[in-house]
Amino acid sequence: MNVQRLGATARLAFGNRASQVYLALVAVATVYVTVDTVFVHHEDASLAGVWLFLLASPTMFGFLMAARLFGDAVAGSAWFLYPALVASVLIQSLALGLFVRLLRGRPHAAHPQGA
Repeated sequence: MNVQRLGATARLAFGNRASQVYLALVAVATVYVTVDTVFVHHEDASLAGVWLFLLASPTMFGFLMAARLFGDAVAGSAWFLYPALVASVLIQSLALGLFVRLLRGRPHAAHPQGA
């Protein structure tokens, strides 16, 4: 992947208002979950982490279903859940950017024949 494509992909994922609002919501939920997990004592388990999974759905649930093929130990492990959560958020941010571009009706960049 060349640098121009990487830049265009980054603009789609981070350079529009819809993706920025989505990523801000994810950041706020992440801070909330972190504070709740680290600083608040609960008698029972807290359901604060559910907000992150809801914001990362449906792609997160796709990752979880794929992980189930390798067993419950993989699907429930931190080494799988955290990268899958980050990947889900980035995929959805990119999808929002593509959707915004589709709604705006911007034409695609013209490529010369054979390029």
